[in-house]
Amino acid sequence: MKTNMGSQDKTIRIILAIIIAVLFFTKIISGTLAIVLLVVAGIFILTSLIGFCPLYSLLGISTCRKKAAH
Repeated sequence: MKTNMGSQDKTIRIILAIIIAVLFFTKIISGTLAIVLLVVAGIFILTSLIGFCPLYSLLGISTCRKKAAH
């Protein structure tokens, strides 16, 4: 797998996952919405840790900075 996520993208995903977790554990969100958002948060954390987003790959998107060729 080639990394296709930049550091800003990873940071935003982790922050969103933390916000979702806080909303869930403070019972601000509940039910089906909470479960769906927790799954999304888990995906955000996983993709941030490995630096690869399969959806980005399918869509041909990359938020990584290109390395300069010498």
